[in-house]
Amino acid sequence: MFALVDANSFYASAEVVFRPDWRGRAVIVLSNNDGCIVAANREAKAAGIEKFKPFFEVREQCQANGVIACSSNYELYGDLSARMMQIIGRFAPEQHIYSIDECFLNFQRIFPAITDLRQHGQLIRRTVWKEAKLPVCVGMAPTLTLAKAANHAAKQLPDYHGVCVLDDKMAIHAVLQQMDVADVWGIGRQISKKLQLMDIHTAAQLAAMPHKLARKQLSIEIERTVLELNGIPCKNWDQARADKQQIYSTRSVGERITSLPLLQQALAKHIAIAAAKLRKQGSLAGVLFVFAHNSPFDDHPAGFRQTITFPVPTADSCVMGAAVSRIVPQLFKTGVRYYKIGVGLLDLTPAANRQLDLFDASIDNNKLMQTMDTINCQYGTDTIFIAAQGITPRWAMRRELLTPQYTTRWRDIPKIRC
Repeated sequence: MFALVDANSFYASAEVVFRPDWRGRAVIVLSNNDGCIVAANREAKAAGIEKFKPFFEVREQCQANGVIACSSNYELYGDLSARMMQIIGRFAPEQHIYSIDECFLNFQRIFPAITDLRQHGQLIRRTVWKEAKLPVCVGMAPTLTLAKAANHAAKQLPDYHGVCVLDDKMAIHAVLQQMDVADVWGIGRQISKKLQLMDIHTAAQLAAMPHKLARKQLSIEIERTVLELNGIPCKNWDQARADKQQIYSTRSVGERITSLPLLQQALAKHIAIAAAKLRKQGSLAGVLFVFAHNSPFDDHPAGFRQTITFPVPTADSCVMGAAVSRIVPQLFKTGVRYYKIGVGLLDLTPAANRQLDLFDASIDNNKLMQTMDTINCQYGTDTIFIAAQGITPRWAMRRELLTPQYTTRWRDIPKIRC
């Protein structure tokens, strides 16, 4: 048996952890630069607030209904996610973290065997709530796809009270009948349209489809999905994820960039972000792609891009920053109000197989980079950074409704007075 444990409206729930006075109230979380609604709890949805709508369109509606709006607090979400996953991992011998708010558990090698799966699922829910104050739902089934469906039922159908166990054919069919085919794991928007044209609208109808026909008319992945819906395991999580072949760091700025020094600082910041990700997976970059442009809705849209090839692949933020500093004047044009910038690291190779160049003077300072990464991991992002990033970046992401970073910043640690 597998289980999928998923947090309910994770971003919104994380905002309430250190604000017990917000429990039971409508809470929404906004995207970068406070643009769109990316998370809304059950109370916010009941108030008519829809996800992915621009915030400015519903601001007055939120104020009228007492909806609490928060900027994205990624530092808080990441730390609470790590705590939640650590708690959940105690309940099974194998765990696979699927995303920031959901993970799979494998009970196949557990000893002694679990006699009551529903009780075990409720124990997971109670423990996560007790130790992390995050609400989760648990779905259990003999395949990963059915575990996803069980979790969907645990969230959407009140009769299950947050835990759904699909351990027999009748229970599986009852859930799949109430599940739209578009909600099945692995069925994208285009595939769901094709299935609807084939008069397949529910997950139960998809499960009844002959698997060979699914392979012939759609793909082998859909055939595996059909088999999994019938309780035949065909999918498994990767024990070792493949390294990324490209790493990007891009973002829309909070305040338009209109000067060369600010553009250089912003690009240095994105280089630091991308290089840290590169070092984390143990890779080196042979090519650096840099771009900067204004908004496509401006009167005169303009975009600039440059590509830098390193003689020796590197993961050093200083080496990359120095290279970008030399080409920034080619990206800057007076009068252009830059709105989106970013960098991309391409042609990635394993750091263990690095081939040096006798005539190349730019040598990575691995000890310095390792020290920076260690300090920033322990004390928070940008505790130590390269001076080229600037001290007070005016172009930084706008987060006017940002809540305190309770667990990652010393001055935001909650104070208890008694």
